[in-house]
Amino acid sequence: MPKRVYNFSPGPCTLPYEVLVETQSELVNYKDSGMSLVESSHRGRNYDAVHNETVGLVRELLEVPDEFAILFIQGGATLQFAMTALNLLAPTEKAGFLRSGHWANLAMKDARMYGNQYVAWNGAEENYFRLPSSDEVQVQPDTRYLHVTTNETIGGVRLYEWPDVGVPLVCDMSSDYFSRSIPWDLIDVAYGGAQKNLGPSGVALVIVRKSALDASPRELPTYLDYRVHLKSNSLFNTPAIFPIYVSGKVLKHYKRNGGVEEYRKVSITKSGHLYRAIDRSAGFYDCPIQGESRSRMNVVFRVPTDELQAKFLAEAEQEGFVNLKGHRSVGGMRASIYNSMPMEGAVQLADFMDHFRSSNS
Repeated sequence: MPKRVYNFSPGPCTLPYEVLVETQSELVNYKDSGMSLVESSHRGRNYDAVHNETVGLVRELLEVPDEFAILFIQGGATLQFAMTALNLLAPTEKAGFLRSGHWANLAMKDARMYGNQYVAWNGAEENYFRLPSSDEVQVQPDTRYLHVTTNETIGGVRLYEWPDVGVPLVCDMSSDYFSRSIPWDLIDVAYGGAQKNLGPSGVALVIVRKSALDASPRELPTYLDYRVHLKSNSLFNTPAIFPIYVSGKVLKHYKRNGGVEEYRKVSITKSGHLYRAIDRSAGFYDCPIQGESRSRMNVVFRVPTDELQAKFLAEAEQEGFVNLKGHRSVGGMRASIYNSMPMEGAVQLADFMDHFRSSNS
């Protein structure tokens, strides 16, 4: 096995080594076709089989009911900030938002262009240090849906309780797709960019209740209409073949290793190693996120000074722990431990944190 670092990037995510090797072996000559799959027609039998298998794996692993469509749409989750509002929200209707951090704020900004939106719970008042329980969410009458970001990649907070508030949920699940079960009875749309916890960048996985699309609230450009993608099985235009192809391999890897419930358990153990290193440091490491709101995918923390942070990052990289610098908007450090981060990556990083603290306290 060639040298591999532990890549704690928040996206693009680390991928299973076995998947990378298998992809490499098929890249030049896919199934003895004499060409790569990424050179093949998206209407051809080879890609058709990959596409439909990947859709089937999504449905199986996430236990998606038949009344939902599974779509692969280019543009990542960022395009879905607008598409969800365009497809679901009439100009006279309202959408509530959990204001949970950076990504929720961007989703609110785009939705504002297509209908009325309001803040149903405001995390900004507490500097985004937690997410709410259902009884804290204030939903106004005549609300079409409540938008939630189930895991804020930058802030390191997670939605620990699905809001059951009498209106459908629209969920940005970019960074914790396939690490938790989903209560489909509460949801009209779940979406997420592949590059956080599934595969390469370039595509969003969108799961939408078909009945929610029965009546469009407005005239839509063709590509921005969910119904077009539903009718064409996400093949209206040339799809993002490579990200879908590799995501399918990752999903098969997830299935072989126990599926979503097993990865949920692993995420608790994996993040627990890092949170224990933080909590036993007597304040040397500081994680501002409260209790159950602590993300299992993105562990954020700080050290006492900027000088120590620079030293931490430099020494961590020497030990093979890379991409630990926090987002530029918040600073600090962040360890993204998505499904494909091996357990030993989290264990060894926690050990490094203990050693660094003892050497610099």
